[in-house]
Amino acid sequence: MKKALITGITGQDGSYLAELLLEKGYEVYGIWRRKSTVDYGNIAHLKDKVKLIYADMTDAVSLIYAMKISQADEVYNLAAQSFVTTSWDTPIGTADINALGVTNMLEAIRQVKPEARFYQASTSEMFGMVQEMPQKESTPFYPRSPYGVAKLYGHWITKNYRESYGLFACSGILFNHESERRGLEFVTRKITDAAARISLGIQDHVELGNLDSKRDWGHSQDYVRAMWLMLQQDEPDDYVIATNETRTVREFAETAFRHAGIEIEWQGSGINEIGINKADGRTVVRVNENFFRPAEVDILLGDPSKAQEKLGWKREISFSQLVERMVRNDLERVKQEIKIGELMK
Repeated sequence: MKKALITGITGQDGSYLAELLLEKGYEVYGIWRRKSTVDYGNIAHLKDKVKLIYADMTDAVSLIYAMKISQADEVYNLAAQSFVTTSWDTPIGTADINALGVTNMLEAIRQVKPEARFYQASTSEMFGMVQEMPQKESTPFYPRSPYGVAKLYGHWITKNYRESYGLFACSGILFNHESERRGLEFVTRKITDAAARISLGIQDHVELGNLDSKRDWGHSQDYVRAMWLMLQQDEPDDYVIATNETRTVREFAETAFRHAGIEIEWQGSGINEIGINKADGRTVVRVNENFFRPAEVDILLGDPSKAQEKLGWKREISFSQLVERMVRNDLERVKQEIKIGELMK
């Protein structure tokens, strides 16, 4: 039985990856941080199937301990301060976790079990101000946020340990991937949650930032499969994981509201643009300048051909299916909230 250690196991990707590895017969260990209240996050349904170890990416000693306890054959580093907007508010903390934390994990592997295989969660945000279209493994990086800069360090230190110490270390340059388990602070989940609440009559509108930002969106469940495939190869390498399709935030909102039974008509432009419910003329989407980034990343579009050819990977969940799953999940959740609220009256 193979053993795997997942950092960030309670997050979106960590939970889907844990499910995948359990299905494949792995013994799964996960790292989580001690909090004042126990919070299993997205793995509440798996808490009796995985073994959790208290550790922190900024504490090298705790990561060494985690490696000694797990004796992991594969380590998936998914832990991060993952919200780009927050990285401007906490740039040092973001760097401690997303950059130096990767080095701490690599050192723990090198000292305890250097034959273990390592996956680093890199990101399309490293491309930032894109230098070519679409972006592939050889595209120059130009990060436009503290998050992107910190992730770039993590990407390069992974490559450095691979080339310097011979570790089997891979980076997956994953483009935007969402799911029903995405946090409510992320724009995609903010939209699907709002679409559900507005359609059920308990919210008036949602405020968004740059509607023209273009992203390459896939589903997390497809993308964690690529992570696993990378560590099953004969040689370590880095791969772009993407759909090679791009959509604006405006298009995401249109699709989400449509799945919630609301057709949007756009009026105005720029910061004065609004989305109107065609059925009743009410405003359901407004633009708020406060949600614009200090340095915008206008478009991200990935070329996954290397992963398709070498890993045999392909995405199975389409953009429309992704959004529909998110909206359907939020509709059911909000209906339950309403029902509970009524019972408590």
